[in-house]
Amino acid sequence: MSASTAPVRLLIVDDHPIVRDGLRGAFANSPEFEVVGEAGNGAEALDLVAELKPGLVLMDLRMPVMDGVTAIQRLGESAPEVRVLVLTTFDTDNDVLPAIEAGATGYLLKDAPTEELLRAARVAARGDAMLSPTITKRLMDRVRRPSLGVLSARELEVMRLVAHGSSNKEVAGKLFITEASVKTHLLRIYDKLGVRDRAGAVGEAFRRGLVT
Repeated sequence: MSASTAPVRLLIVDDHPIVRDGLRGAFANSPEFEVVGEAGNGAEALDLVAELKPGLVLMDLRMPVMDGVTAIQRLGESAPEVRVLVLTTFDTDNDVLPAIEAGATGYLLKDAPTEELLRAARVAARGDAMLSPTITKRLMDRVRRPSLGVLSARELEVMRLVAHGSSNKEVAGKLFITEASVKTHLLRIYDKLGVRDRAGAVGEAFRRGLVT
């Protein structure tokens, strides 16, 4: 980095304080980055992005209040110039694909060495795609053998609401869609999860870890 180049403003988003401390430490000695804030969930992240104007967000996926995928989608609407590097422990299709579809610039696993994390952050900050080797292989395997079992981001939203007791009418109201759309999403969910009804879908969704 040249003397005239300002460091990339970095926001860390993770619901575990110990993880946030570790990530802050990983960037502490890099003149290329300045950690300007931390958030414990996606909702906090949206507020801090508006306030702090970071150039790059390190985003966990599974968090309370608002998950990472939803936050990435909202950032794409409110702050499309901000790059998002997903940093998570989860590498299943139902985690990776929705995050990338939502607009994540990169996807890295938390077991990556510090140097790989820094390199991924540099690449993502430039706006270039950055995927860990594990994720790249998973996506290539999916292209070669497409899986019918992967729920879209919207289907996951519907499934999570249904799993927590919402009726079709309630789901429609919360997602601002019609009941007919909810029914269509549910039929696709049943087909993808290999079940016949609502109860079966809920049970399978919990078994796969799609809902908690």
